[in-house]
Amino acid sequence: MKRTFLSGAGLIALAALALPAIAEDSDPALQDVIIVTGTRPHTPTESSVTPEAAPLAGGDVTYLTARTPGGARIANGELSGQMQYRGLFGERLNLRVDGQRLASGGPNLMDPAFHYAPAPLVASVIIDRGVSPVSEGPGLAGGADAVFKRVDFSDSAEAKLGYDLTFGARSVNQSFSGGGVVGASTDTWRFNLLGAWEKGDDTKYKDGTIAGTEFERGVFGVSAGVKLGEGTLSMDLRRQNTGPSGNPPFPMDIRYFDTDFARIAYDTEIAGIALQAEVHYNDVEHAMNNYDMRPPPSAMNMREAFASSTTRGGSLKAGFDAFGGTLLTGLDGDTVDHNMFIVNPMNANFYVGAYPHITQDRVGAFGEWTGSLGLFESELGLRIDQHSYDAGDVVLGSALPAMPQMLAMQFNAADRSADDTTADIVARFWTPSASGLSWRFTLARKQNMPGYIQRYGWLPLNASGGLADGNIYVGDLNLKPETAWIAEAGFDYATPNMYARPTVYLRQIDDYIQGVPFDATPGVIDTPQEMVSSMSGDPTPLRWANVDARLYGFDMDFGYDFAGPMRIDSVLNYVRGERRDIDDNLYRIAAPSLTTGFTWDAGDWSATFETRAVAEQNEVSATNSEAKSPGYVVLSLYGDWQVKDGVRLSAGVENLLNQVTRDHLSGYNQNGYGDVALGTRVPGAGRGVFVRLSFTG
Repeated sequence: MKRTFLSGAGLIALAALALPAIAEDSDPALQDVIIVTGTRPHTPTESSVTPEAAPLAGGDVTYLTARTPGGARIANGELSGQMQYRGLFGERLNLRVDGQRLASGGPNLMDPAFHYAPAPLVASVIIDRGVSPVSEGPGLAGGADAVFKRVDFSDSAEAKLGYDLTFGARSVNQSFSGGGVVGASTDTWRFNLLGAWEKGDDTKYKDGTIAGTEFERGVFGVSAGVKLGEGTLSMDLRRQNTGPSGNPPFPMDIRYFDTDFARIAYDTEIAGIALQAEVHYNDVEHAMNNYDMRPPPSAMNMREAFASSTTRGGSLKAGFDAFGGTLLTGLDGDTVDHNMFIVNPMNANFYVGAYPHITQDRVGAFGEWTGSLGLFESELGLRIDQHSYDAGDVVLGSALPAMPQMLAMQFNAADRSADDTTADIVARFWTPSASGLSWRFTLARKQNMPGYIQRYGWLPLNASGGLADGNIYVGDLNLKPETAWIAEAGFDYATPNMYARPTVYLRQIDDYIQGVPFDATPGVIDTPQEMVSSMSGDPTPLRWANVDARLYGFDMDFGYDFAGPMRIDSVLNYVRGERRDIDDNLYRIAAPSLTTGFTWDAGDWSATFETRAVAEQNEVSATNSEAKSPGYVVLSLYGDWQVKDGVRLSAGVENLLNQVTRDHLSGYNQNGYGDVALGTRVPGAGRGVFVRLSFTG
C-alpha cells in the first residue's frame, strides 16, 4: 500500500499513525499540529503523534512535544514537566491551554501551563512554528496551544451522542490514567462533560526506586455552545485538583493544587468582518512542603508554603480583507495577582510573606496581515503591550531573625511599582509548494517581561521559576524586559516517498535574565543578603540580572516510505545556548538527540521499533554550577491495533534494555528517600510495559 508524505507529515510520524491529507485553511510554514486523538481532521501542518501509538511516557503533553523538531522536556516532576523549544522554556514561551493564557500558581512552576493539559483530555497540540504570531499574545519566541477534546456541532437537527475516551496503564510506576469527553450535539447546540483521573506510584529503574515521583490528578468540567443567528456563543468551565505529587529536583513537593478555569467567547461575522470576543478567568490555590514525601528535617527547618494566583483577561479581535490579503486586528489584556507565604508548622510565630500581593497588568494591541508579496506568501505582525506592576508590603512573624526583618524593611521602603512598554515585530515568508518544495524564512523581534520571582525576590530563597539548579536567588526591582532578535530559514520538501523539513535558527537575546554572582566577592559574606543565604546553606547566592545571550541550532524531521509496509521516520535536534557578555553557557539546554522509528504498517495494525540516541552535554553553565551529563541510547517497541471502528488498542515496551539514563534536563535529586543519591541527576524510567485503549464515536 502506497502512502503520500506531505510537508509536516513526519513531526512524530515515527509514532506510526495515519499521515496527513491536504487542506486549505493552514500552511506548514506557520504551525505544527500534533494530533493527540486519531479522529480529528488533518491539514498539511499536522503530524500524527497520538497516545494511541506513541509510548505512554507520562501524563502531560510535554512528553509528546519533546518528540518534535526543536522540542525537549524539562523534567521537574511527573506532573510538572515544562516544554522546552529551541532552548527556551518556562514563561518565555507563549503557552496556552485550550486557547487560554494563565499564570502559574507557584514560584517554582510546579504547575507550568501544560500541567493543566492531561493527555486524556487533549485533542491536539498546535505548536507555533519558530515564533508565535502576534495575534496569540506576547512571548519571547515560540509557543503552543493544547486544544481540548469536545463534542462539536453536528450537521443534523436531531441530537447525536458523541464521545472520545482514553484509558491507559504503565507497569514502571503502577500508574493508571483515564478520561475524555461524553456529550451530545445538533446543528445549533453542543454540550459535553469532560473528566480525567491519573494516579501513579514511585517510578522504578534498574537500580531501584526513584522516590518522590508518585502523583495524582483529577479534572472535571463542561463545554457548551449555541448558535445564535450569525454568531456562536461558547462556554468552558472546569476544575482541576492535583493531589500529593513529587518533585525530586525541588526542595519541596506538591501537597495540592486546586484550580478553576472559566472562559466565555462569542464569534460572529458582520458585513464581511469576522469578530471574536472572549473573557477568561483562572484561579490557583497551591500548597507545598518539605516533609510529607521526603525525609522530614528538624522541627526548626520544617517548611510549608502557600501560594495563589488569579488571572483575569479578555480579548476582542476583528478580521477582514485588506491590502490584497487578510488583516487581523485586536485588543487584549490580563491582570494577574500573586501571593505566597511560608510557615513552619511547628512554630506559629514563623511566618514569611515571600511574595506579597504582587500584581501584573497588561494591555495590548496588535495588527497581523497575511497575504501574497511577490513570490512569497507572508505573515506580517506588530504588537504593542503596556505593562504595569506592583507589590504589597512584606509581613514577617516574630520568629524571624534580625537580618530578614531588615531586608523586609528595605523592601517595604522601596518604590515597587513601575511601567514598561514592549513591542513585537514578526515577518514570516514562505513560497508555495512547487514540485514538493517550499522555502521559508522568518525575521522577528520579540520581547518578554521579567517574572515576579526575578523582580520581587527580596528574601534569598531557593525559588527560581523552575530552573531547579539548587541555587538561592535574590531579585532585582530594576530588571529590563528581554529582547530577542530572531532569524531562521529552512524548507519543506515532500514527494510520494519521502519528506524532510530542516530549519536553522539564531536568536540574539539582549537583557536575557540570568542568575549572576550576587556581588564582586562571591563567597565573602559581607552583605545582609549573603548572610541570610548562608544561614540557608548557600554562601554564594545568585542575583537576577540582565545579561546578553545567544541561542542557535538546527532541527529537522525526515522520513522515507519504502515499497511495501515498511517506513522510517526521524527527528533530529541540536541547540546551543551561550552567554555573549562572558565566556559561559546557558543553563539547562537540551543535548543533541536523534529519534528514529522503523514502522511496519499493515493497515489495521502497525508495529514500531524505535531508537532514541542522546549525546553527552558538555556545554554547561559554570554560573549555575551545572554538571555535565553522559549520552545514552534507549530502545523501545510498540504498536497499535484498530480493533474496529472507534476502538483502538495500543501497547508496548519502553526502555527494552533497562538502561539507566540520566537526561540532561532531568534535574538533580533532592529527595532523600529511595535509591537515587542526593545531588545526582534523576534517572529516567526503567523497562516497563504500557497498554492503552481508546473509544471514539
